[in-house]
Amino acid sequence: MSTLKIRRSAAIITAIVMGVASVIYASTWRSDSPRYVTQAVTRGPIVRSVSATGTVNPVITVQVGTYISGPIQAIYTDFNARVKAGQLCAKIDPRPYEILVEKARAALANRQAQLIKDRADLAYKEVFFRRSERLLKANVVAQDVYDNARSALDQARAQVVLDDAAIGQQRAALKQAETNLGYTNIVSPVDGTVVARNVDVGQTVAASFQTPTLFLIAKDLTEMQVDTNVSESDIGPIHAGQPAEFMVDAFPNRRFEGVVAQVRQAPITVQNVVTYDVVVSVANPEFMLKPGMTANVAIVVERRDNALRVPIAATRFVPPQHASSELAAVTDGGRNEAQVWMPAAAGSLSPVAVRLGIDDGSFAELLDGSLHAGDRVVTALAQPGPKMPNQNVLALKH
Repeated sequence: MSTLKIRRSAAIITAIVMGVASVIYASTWRSDSPRYVTQAVTRGPIVRSVSATGTVNPVITVQVGTYISGPIQAIYTDFNARVKAGQLCAKIDPRPYEILVEKARAALANRQAQLIKDRADLAYKEVFFRRSERLLKANVVAQDVYDNARSALDQARAQVVLDDAAIGQQRAALKQAETNLGYTNIVSPVDGTVVARNVDVGQTVAASFQTPTLFLIAKDLTEMQVDTNVSESDIGPIHAGQPAEFMVDAFPNRRFEGVVAQVRQAPITVQNVVTYDVVVSVANPEFMLKPGMTANVAIVVERRDNALRVPIAATRFVPPQHASSELAAVTDGGRNEAQVWMPAAAGSLSPVAVRLGIDDGSFAELLDGSLHAGDRVVTALAQPGPKMPNQNVLALKH
């Protein structure tokens, strides 16, 4: 009795194993019929954007330099300090320029004294000329004496005029010396924040052919801009007023929003690659953005919020059996015309002509055609592996 039970159990186990094997074989057996991946036509947003890389900069940055040369005597501000217009930031040693001012004042006083002397000489020569004129009329002196007196008077008058001009010149020289003395005070031209300080006490600055930059002052760090380099192939649809968003490495989970403020016309050519500077303005009330940060920018060129859309892969798919047939061609050759494939009732594929609008790389807008939301279109041949969301795998007949 036990032997019979053992044989029956073995037979049952064998039957179960064969059944499982047949199921596995049936599930893994593939016929010659191809298998396709389908996705549904949906409604949703489509955003066409242009990507670029840029640098965060203050809107207005002032380079504070020096007009004169000399050693730095004192510094009154530092990095990140708030400064007001006219505030003293640094001072150059004024002693050489004070000496020049004193020399200019002495030269001016010298010319003024010379003017007093020449005016006295002019007064004497006027008296001498009038006396010579009276004596000539009385025939007491010769004509030559009169002529010499008149010439001396004219020269004295010219000398006084020359002295006046020399005094004006010396006054200008004094003013120039006083102005250079004033330049020893390095002041802030605007209200802002000191972004960079490039000098220390004791350092000598030389203002010869190029003005040295002592301080870099950002006028307002609550308003920033991103200077992006957009390639010439993408610059066409970009214009001022378009929305943009960007991210910086310092805040990987934060998206900053801005607006295109300028599309600058000057080309930037580097190794035969032409780009254009597109300026994106952005508010920075929390001072999260700092000058020099690298920004990955996406400029929104076009947007559709509730568009009927088809997967972009469906517009590029052609069944292998139709790859060389006329059905694989675009219906009327239009630039926005395309063809997608739908599962047919008879177990085959049916082509559908559509007209496309904008796309975002994943979906394309359907402007015209017989497709509706929920219709399924073929996007690719089925490959082993997990299915993507909103995908079905169908086995269709030839």
